[in-house]
Amino acid sequence: MWSFIISFLVIFTLMIIYYNTSGWVANIALILNLLFTIGVLAGLGATLTAPGIAGLVLTIGMAVDTNVIIYERIKEELRKGKAYLPAINDGYNRSLAPVLDGHVTTLLTAFILYYFGLGPVKGFATTQILGLFLSLFCGILVSRWVSDWFTNKNKHLNYFSKVSNAIEKKSNFKFIEFRKRAYVISVIIVILGIATIFNGFDYGVEFDGGRSYKIDFGKKANVEAIRDDLKATFEDENPIIKTVGDGTSLDITTSYLIRDPRTEMADSIVEHKLFEGLKKHLPANTTYNQFESFHKKESKKVLPTISDDLKKGALKATLFAMIAIFLYIFIRFRDWRFSLGTIFALIHDTLVTLIVFSFAREIVPFPLEIDQHFIAAILTVIGFSMNDTVVIFDRIREDMKLHPTLDQKTLVNKAINETLSRTIMTTLTVFLTILILFIFGGEVTRGFAFAMLIGVVTGIYSTVFVAAPVLVDLKGGIRKSKQQADAKVETAKK
Repeated sequence: MWSFIISFLVIFTLMIIYYNTSGWVANIALILNLLFTIGVLAGLGATLTAPGIAGLVLTIGMAVDTNVIIYERIKEELRKGKAYLPAINDGYNRSLAPVLDGHVTTLLTAFILYYFGLGPVKGFATTQILGLFLSLFCGILVSRWVSDWFTNKNKHLNYFSKVSNAIEKKSNFKFIEFRKRAYVISVIIVILGIATIFNGFDYGVEFDGGRSYKIDFGKKANVEAIRDDLKATFEDENPIIKTVGDGTSLDITTSYLIRDPRTEMADSIVEHKLFEGLKKHLPANTTYNQFESFHKKESKKVLPTISDDLKKGALKATLFAMIAIFLYIFIRFRDWRFSLGTIFALIHDTLVTLIVFSFAREIVPFPLEIDQHFIAAILTVIGFSMNDTVVIFDRIREDMKLHPTLDQKTLVNKAINETLSRTIMTTLTVFLTILILFIFGGEVTRGFAFAMLIGVVTGIYSTVFVAAPVLVDLKGGIRKSKQQADAKVETAKK
């Protein structure tokens, strides 16, 4: 709840700093978005779990994107010298396509996550889907109505601020010229991605099978001593032990007797064994009943057959998301090169996140596990990255029609620079909300938030330095082949 409140206040302030008085309109839309989302969830009788609140926090970051895209377009029209009213009308009309494309691609991954997710993850997906639909409603209809209300009162909203002007004046970067170095970085990422197969991952109990217990010791626990005692108690089976919070609680996972057919008896045996292994680390004279009532805070169990099904479901969800996005981009842009550039960017984002979770799991002071929350993070990252890619691709397509003779490098650089302010604002809002969730959200959402933080940063990089350069080289290569073929035809005629 703290992460939710702080995120709201930070984004509220940021919109006013960056968009001046028009930021108030975006904030009104944001407030209504949140009220509608909570209202619909209450109407459905939904239970607001920690992942559900995480979904609300992420919705805050993504909800302002609609207004950001519209405002950036209005600012462009005003810079061209258009009057206030025509600039607003053109801004809303011309930003409709990228807004819809961005939301559809994110919704595709959210629906797939809802279909394949279980329990808390399904709650996260539900909140995200509602938030995205209501973001469209509030961002397009409500904010337009408020803008028209001000206009009818002969009051003009200001879309420019000192901060935004300072950023936009310097926006003339040669991104595409960096692409060869970016390709080298991408090759290194692919190699490291393959290396994760040999380095391995820490799997959550959902994907590995076993019993997991969260135990509160009331004081800082000696992890190594507990590990040795439990290994002896569980007959040389090594439990996975992770520190929770300040070190007074531990998350202990064991696969001991997980394949035993005596379900209830095996559960009881494992818990008694766990108590015996932990007894000397608990307060003196602690009984088993006291251990059950006061020290065992949480427990869950996943059978090997269920974990196999979850792994297959997670793999299917990721593949289906990739295929659905490929097809949507192909249908929307009617060009396979846009789809291929997009898929390369998404694979890049996924690999970077996997690399961090494989190689950093022994370094960071919190668990990095491949579990349901990780899959939710990956699919959300894919949707968010797609949102950025589609906005830039929409601008490339528009500029291709306006400047048909412009060479590919200049065209793509122009499109990226024109949408750079929007990219910075959207990334900043989402990054800040996820960072706040990471700091204040607690252990349940920490791994998810960490994966999202990685994904938000790599998503921007992959859009600008992977998807766009691939599009340039594919289109450039085809253009050269066509020119060579035309030259041969001309030679033959002569």
